[in-house]
Amino acid sequence: MKYKHLFGPVPSRRLGVSLGIDLIPPKTCTLDCVYCECGKTTRLTTERREYIPVDNILKELDDYLARKPELDYITFAGSGEPTLNNKIGKVIEFIKKSYPHYNICVLTNGTLFSDPSVRAEVLKADLIIPSLDAATEKIFQQINRPHRDLSCKEVIAGLVDLRSEFAGEIRLEIFIVPDFNDTTEELQAIKQAIEKINPHRVQMGTLDRPGTENWVQAADKEKMQQIASFLGRSELIGEFRPRNKIASFNESYNSQILNTLRRRPCTLEDLHHMLNLHPAELQKYINHLLAIGRIETENRDRGTFLKLKSEHRGLA
Repeated sequence: MKYKHLFGPVPSRRLGVSLGIDLIPPKTCTLDCVYCECGKTTRLTTERREYIPVDNILKELDDYLARKPELDYITFAGSGEPTLNNKIGKVIEFIKKSYPHYNICVLTNGTLFSDPSVRAEVLKADLIIPSLDAATEKIFQQINRPHRDLSCKEVIAGLVDLRSEFAGEIRLEIFIVPDFNDTTEELQAIKQAIEKINPHRVQMGTLDRPGTENWVQAADKEKMQQIASFLGRSELIGEFRPRNKIASFNESYNSQILNTLRRRPCTLEDLHHMLNLHPAELQKYINHLLAIGRIETENRDRGTFLKLKSEHRGLA
């Protein structure tokens, strides 16, 4: 079976070997974050509906999981906000009933948990990783560029409610954008929000691959450590570790990417269409090639392009 809605398994710094489930068409989201590795949101919405027919997803899962693959997590992720699909609860329930030995993670921007029905649908997951990059409305608007129906206050309240109802683990993720959410005022507000939400863990990251807006910069390691110390009970998302030793790593994807870039520079979207590889899975291989110095980025009018580093152009 050719899978349209499953991707990977992909090697993840946070989740080990993770099989991805994408419930949403590309770039359908409640936010349009300036740092998103998947690019600009093209459908900004808070409307919940069955964007991808759930029966198609269940057939793919049944076919794949019947092989008993070794996975650390089955993860709801992709290039949009998974909780927008109003059948996410049915998919979680199917996995837990038919393949109960697998752990389930929901990667989410956390914007819809003020809705009790959304919270109810994810309660059988094992791990939820919501984002919270801002705790004031001003910075929320600047970094996350939300749908007009969302407010920062409402998002935080929804996460507080989720924590009180969810029996699994919650890891709150914060993405640091220098000069925006690293100020004393904003960090104090984030710290207060963390105290209200009371997640099991707080994980912090910063830019390590091209984002939507090319002006977004990475915070340096010393600054990140200072922020982690200030916020308390925070940890930095681990630095990149080579993934080519992981069983799910497919070396042929590296070769396909390098051979394509040898012909001409491409955007992530270009590579997605040319190689027919899911954007979230493709991004893992791009990150690997960036980390080992085989490719580099270049900002152009049409966006961020990937190209071979000059010293490797004859070696792809």
